[in-house]
Amino acid sequence: MSDVAVQIARRVLLPVALLFSVMVALGLLVTRVLAKTWPFTVEDTVNRELAAHRTAGWNDVSLVFSTLASTQLIVVVTVLVALVLRLVLHRWREPIFLCAAVSAQALIFLFTTMAIDRRRPAVEHMDSSPPTSSFPSGHTSAAMALYVGIALLLALRARSTPAKVTWWTLLVLVPVGVALTRMYRGMHHPSDVAASFLNGGVCVAIMARAVLDRTLTWGRAKLPLGRSGDDVTPAGAATG
Repeated sequence: MSDVAVQIARRVLLPVALLFSVMVALGLLVTRVLAKTWPFTVEDTVNRELAAHRTAGWNDVSLVFSTLASTQLIVVVTVLVALVLRLVLHRWREPIFLCAAVSAQALIFLFTTMAIDRRRPAVEHMDSSPPTSSFPSGHTSAAMALYVGIALLLALRARSTPAKVTWWTLLVLVPVGVALTRMYRGMHHPSDVAASFLNGGVCVAIMARAVLDRTLTWGRAKLPLGRSGDDVTPAGAATG
């Protein structure tokens, strides 16, 4: 096996497989082992309260956030941002990171829903229900990976602390809004969206460590992933 294949297995495939195992374990805890234990016993109450306080205004707001994390928009935004990153930065590191983070969370979400069978909340559903388990929330997971991934890239290039805080604040609010929206619209339980924060966030961390950390080398040439002229700097350093 080549050096590159070994490193991909160690830095990407193994962590992703471990995360999948954790997600399935959490799903089993929520739906079977701890299903009759607090706080999971009050999840239905939370969903009923949210459904009982729906208004026309909040319905419109929730639709906006839900649309921001729809499968079609996530794919389009990921591709467009990746293309812009490639054209502006003239390297593949950042586009690969973003696409890999979004793709990894999608695969983990898909296989987790196949392993965990959970019904959606017993309230009126404001969206059509895809034929997947309620655990975890695909919208929340995708929003976490995409928008937090973009926030990380922008923060790394920001020249000032206020700029970094601004990017993080604005973009992290998107998955938070999506999570609240999915519960408000009756599509997911609180624990569904909580697990999705873990899925999307850890996928961003895995891919950031594997792709954005320029101190890591790939293959026998010992060159960082990207152009041969890329300077080697820690992943947490601003690139200017």
